[in-house]
Amino acid sequence: MILVDLHTHSSCSDGTVPPDKLAKLAHRSGISVVSLTDHDTVDGVPVFTRECRRLGVKSLSGVELSADYPTTMHILGYGFDLAFPELVEVLQDLRDHRERRNLEIIGRLRDVGVELTLDDVLSETHGNVVTRPHVAKAMIKKGYASSISECFQRYLKRGMPGYVSRKRLSPDMCISLIKRAGGVACLAHPIQTSQDPVELRSILKELKAMGLWGLECISRHHNSEQIFNYMRLASELELYCTAGSDFHGSNRVGVSMGVPVAEDFLPWARLGISL
Repeated sequence: MILVDLHTHSSCSDGTVPPDKLAKLAHRSGISVVSLTDHDTVDGVPVFTRECRRLGVKSLSGVELSADYPTTMHILGYGFDLAFPELVEVLQDLRDHRERRNLEIIGRLRDVGVELTLDDVLSETHGNVVTRPHVAKAMIKKGYASSISECFQRYLKRGMPGYVSRKRLSPDMCISLIKRAGGVACLAHPIQTSQDPVELRSILKELKAMGLWGLECISRHHNSEQIFNYMRLASELELYCTAGSDFHGSNRVGVSMGVPVAEDFLPWARLGISL
């Protein structure tokens, strides 16, 4: 058995641990293969990769893209070229949209008596991607709530006064973009895509036709029965199983890095990894 983690987040998106320290944490945790999969950005990957290499930890380039069809889903990409021009362009477009969205969120919060400035929010970030948890932290600092959970429940989740939908790609675009950049695409935490087994099977068949390579069967989001069912479903649909913690640092309490798997769990050579 080895420890792997193909789903982690750093302070470059909505995690709390900087990329270099995340690599150190992976090393201290005894992880053999790790991927930094920040939301809609690869800004932290070069530093993360260099530090992993220095520490002797195998790493994969990674990203987590949001898609809508027919429900919100997250597509993980691994082993792609960070400098692929179309990928760079798409990620920049998503960043620009987030910036416009953040201003709209701040405006809507102001309408209900929450006085925040963009500088208040930016002071909570350590990268170029500003997310709702960053807004929540600024609200807590100003005394409008006592926890991130309270901020979301009262202001930031769908249906609340500060909610603004964000731009999402189609799953076909996510998958084809990752593939054209030389990588492989996997569906993250399928329990969040659909809890209906029939619907999920149908969605996965469509995604497989688009070029989906894998399914994140082993996840902190899944219980043992769900993991077993997802692994069986992946086998039936000829998708590779992947494993990740969805580590976010202190933004997700109780979730530690590292998932135990068999050494031959994945075709590591296809991903450029030699164990």
